[in-house]
Amino acid sequence: MQLIPRLYDVSEGCVKVGGRDVREYDLEVLRGAVSVVLQKNVLFSGTIKDNLRWGNENATDDEMIEACRLAQADEFVRSFPDGYDTYIEQGGSNVSGGQKQRLCIARALLKKPKILILDDSTSAVDTRTDALIREGFRTYIPETTKIIIAQRVASVQDADLILVMDNGHIADMGTHDQLLASSEIYREVYESQTNGGEQVEA
Repeated sequence: MQLIPRLYDVSEGCVKVGGRDVREYDLEVLRGAVSVVLQKNVLFSGTIKDNLRWGNENATDDEMIEACRLAQADEFVRSFPDGYDTYIEQGGSNVSGGQKQRLCIARALLKKPKILILDDSTSAVDTRTDALIREGFRTYIPETTKIIIAQRVASVQDADLILVMDNGHIADMGTHDQLLASSEIYREVYESQTNGGEQVEA
């Protein structure tokens, strides 16, 4: 995840974006084309609008509302007395984990990146909200490459290619249907999650 925006470089081999080694790109241009949303997202002290504009400092109110709508954040933002002018405490301590994740996803959407990396970034929302967010990705940024790191199979089962990791190594790869047929690890995880239910946070 950190190799694509060159937070550090590979010690062997290379990482390519658009068929080119990432080390051939201007660093500012490369990082400007990549958005990363982490499981433990960072919100800053300031209004919700202030936080969203970290994704695009020139974003209009309409663009921010649209991004929040796609990230399933608009409804809870409007429920606050001050709406988009609600003040967020340092670290986002006055919003829930799921709300924080959705605001950070909206912020990433405003950037309209060429590559969007989501590192377990919908872990605090229920599966229905997760599915609606992914539908937002398909409609709002269809040309963006999405790299989704998740423990929840439902978050990745529509992906063009799924990599199954085991102790830091690629154990299997393929589509959801291919992996259900060929990967014991993937099938076991899928069955346990399908039969075991999900924990939900608002």
